Amino acid sequence: MFITVKQAAEKWGISDRRVRVLCSEGKIPGACRQGRGWRIPASAPKPPDGRFRTSDSILKIIDEKKNRLDSCRPLTAGEIARLTEEFTVEYTYNSNAIEGNTLTLRETDMVLRGLTIDQKPLKDHLEAVGHKEAFDYVCELVKKNVPLSERIIKQIHYLVLSDKKDDRGIYRRVPVRIMGAYHEPVQPFLIQPSMEKLLMTYAGSTDHIVTKLARFHIEFEGIHPFIDGNGRTGRLLVNLELMKAGYPPIDIKFADRMAYYNAFDEYYVNGNLSSMEKLIAGYINMRLDQYLAMFE
Repeated sequence: MFITVKQAAEKWGISDRRVRVLCSEGKIPGACRQGRGWRIPASAPKPPDGRFRTSDSILKIIDEKKNRLDSCRPLTAGEIARLTEEFTVEYTYNSNAIEGNTLTLRETDMVLRGLTIDQKPLKDHLEAVGHKEAFDYVCELVKKNVPLSERIIKQIHYLVLSDKKDDRGIYRRVPVRIMGAYHEPVQPFLIQPSMEKLLMTYAGSTDHIVTKLARFHIEFEGIHPFIDGNGRTGRLLVNLELMKAGYPPIDIKFADRMAYYNAFDEYYVNGNLSSMEKLIAGYINMRLDQYLAMFE
């Protein structure tokens, strides 16, 4: 049974416009477009409001919800498998779409089931399969609580970059520029020492996991250690560390890509980390709500 945007707005006490935004951002499970409108499952819960005013408020809310989730553990192997399967397709779609992959969500699901999509490049197929294999590998690393290292980063990248066999798992040897970005990545001879310093700083940080990962992710992408696949690899590293710390993995949506890009510019132009903190924290908060809704 489905309801309209207007009915959902009345039910949840928010505006019609906010409901449409939530639908377009993929934050209402099961919502689908019908013509110029949206059909929303009548049983869909009200999505959490990921908009916060200060980083402190986000972190306190996340800590409280994380404690509640911890009280529901341990999850069974079946529960974990179900959560991972449902997440993997959307995560693969969004992370690849941010980097220009043309597969739709439905097409990504089909490719991961072993089907071929007519008139779509082989590269797009390989990227979908490679990303899933890389996420599966990340999940294995989480089970073993493997420390983050250059070797692990290169292995994740090796799986991600399945369409460029000569560049997999090795640092780039040529200078690059990130189109449209204010920051210029380091020269090739500085990649190794920069990565060593980044990992040492991350390991020694006593900041909240959100702050640590926001800084790590921005600076990893700023180093831009690989010729291609840096964004996908960097987002997988964020999830590796989140899951090791007991948090659900997050999926930065293709619809939020401009806010994501702007968070990098805020850091490199204004020295402001809070934009990336709030983006990551908002996604963690939403995922915690989804888990708690199932297990509480």
